[in-house]
Amino acid sequence: MASQIFNALGKIGLGIAVVGGVANSALYNVDGGHRAVIFDRFTGIKDKVVGEGTHFLIPWVQKPIIYDIRSRPRNVPVVTGSKDLQNVNITLRILFRPIPEALPKVYASLGIDYDERVLPSITNEVLKAVVAQFDAGEMITQREVVSQKVSEELTERAGQFGLILDDISLTHLTFGKEFTQAVELKQVAQQEAEKARFLVEKAEQRKIATVISAEGDAQAAELLAKAFGGAGEALVELRRIEAAEDIAYQLSKSRNVIYLPPGQQVLMNVPQ
Repeated sequence: MASQIFNALGKIGLGIAVVGGVANSALYNVDGGHRAVIFDRFTGIKDKVVGEGTHFLIPWVQKPIIYDIRSRPRNVPVVTGSKDLQNVNITLRILFRPIPEALPKVYASLGIDYDERVLPSITNEVLKAVVAQFDAGEMITQREVVSQKVSEELTERAGQFGLILDDISLTHLTFGKEFTQAVELKQVAQQEAEKARFLVEKAEQRKIATVISAEGDAQAAELLAKAFGGAGEALVELRRIEAAEDIAYQLSKSRNVIYLPPGQQVLMNVPQ
């Protein structure tokens, strides 16, 4: 009797386990920021994209493929040539995400690793085409124009594969060793030219100052000559008397000056 009860309970438990396993395999979750594509063994990929939440499927017949539709960054390095045949190393940073409505097509044509299949190839293609339109100097002076042109063409190209590019930026731009050396030599030459021009301008200013000073001295000499010619020796005597008065005034203010009158043999300190 007891054995029959245990056998019945065992069968019930087994049935519950089987039912629970089937029910569990018939449920799947789609997390926030994700979408699911259903693959059916009989009808293939379904066109409907499943949103977030818990959903049912037919066990062993249907399989969910989960996609992350949030923006993700990716750096793509490219080595290409400019219009003047200079080697250019560019790194492009891309924020990308798939178009949710296009996920069935993306899975059918590209699979789960769609970014590995698409982004390196189209980025390389677009960058080579755009950079070839500019020479090395324009790549530096017109960097915003280059970035905008790359963004427009790459966004259009990615849309053909069901991708949205939220942001595209040039994060790294360098040139070959020969071009870098040429730029450095050009900068040194420009600095030397600026220095030489400064020295020339300085010499010109000194020359002008010397000419002006000489002209002033000539005018002063001419005026003195005219004054001597008009006043004769009287002007010279007047200047001598003025100079003597000035010297006597300066000496009279000094406490350490000792006067010796003419014909006097003994030094006499004149009080102030």
